[in-house]
Amino acid sequence: MRAWQFHETHKPLVLTEVADPSPGDGEVLIDIKAAGLCHSDVGLLEDEGWLSMLAKLPITIGHENAGVIAEVGSGVTDFKVGDRVSVWPMSEHGAPGYSFDGGFAEKMVVNQAALIRIPDEVDWINGAAATDAGMTSHGAVMTRGGVKAGDNVCIIGLGGLGQIGARIAVLAGANVYGAEINEKVWSTAKELGLKDVKKSVKDFDDVVFDVIVDFAGFGVTTADAIDVIRRDGVVVVVGMGKLEALISTKSLILNQAIVRGSNGGSKEDIASVYEYMATGKLKPQITTIGFDEVSDGLGRLQRGEVQGRLVMTL
Repeated sequence: MRAWQFHETHKPLVLTEVADPSPGDGEVLIDIKAAGLCHSDVGLLEDEGWLSMLAKLPITIGHENAGVIAEVGSGVTDFKVGDRVSVWPMSEHGAPGYSFDGGFAEKMVVNQAALIRIPDEVDWINGAAATDAGMTSHGAVMTRGGVKAGDNVCIIGLGGLGQIGARIAVLAGANVYGAEINEKVWSTAKELGLKDVKKSVKDFDDVVFDVIVDFAGFGVTTADAIDVIRRDGVVVVVGMGKLEALISTKSLILNQAIVRGSNGGSKEDIASVYEYMATGKLKPQITTIGFDEVSDGLGRLQRGEVQGRLVMTL
């Protein structure tokens, strides 16, 4: 079969012919139907710091995967050939593309513990996007942020994840606002159901926020969130635009701000995203490419040429 493999930093992926994998005990073989491309894939290509996370070299990357089960190994009782599934990238068995060969290939093997059923109403493209972008957004907004109906919520950064997170908050019944410096996406914010969008969370003089979710993470964005959050309000930090923030301890203490990091999410987060997608009310902005375009697609991501999420289909 064909697979896009990572060999070394600062080099493009290599399209390679490799042997078809075979499922072992507790594992299934999946025919890949869609796989998302992520900025972390770009990070792996550019930064040697990612190498310590890889179980082997070369390795087939791709951690946002959806497909149909083609074969089951011994001990698999909950799934069968023909089931539509996606892969939870944070299971105890490791992450595809890091701990074992991932989904930038025609087939992949994964332990059954990482599988999530994709509802019939959800297509392959959304099925793949939900496993990382959807999971991370839902985990930050609902699980870590605890957003509920009636809350005043601000989403900082309306990129691919921020747009999904904002829409989920709207569907949960919250009053949702956006902070985004790129005015080109402001019209999208209105389509998502946001009440207003401004360049900074500090520009909302007449709104007191219960929850602020920072999908940008550029240091000042987190500091601003802590400055304006209501007393005992929650600030969730997801983005890693910068790896540090200089915050006001005065604001932290006087506001009694609850500051939480959020990294990924659970199988339950993915299942919840599928429920929203199945209703047709959650439709992430997604661009699709073919299998042969994976390497070029990562280049587009690196250059900032993609709006929303980028998903490869087979």
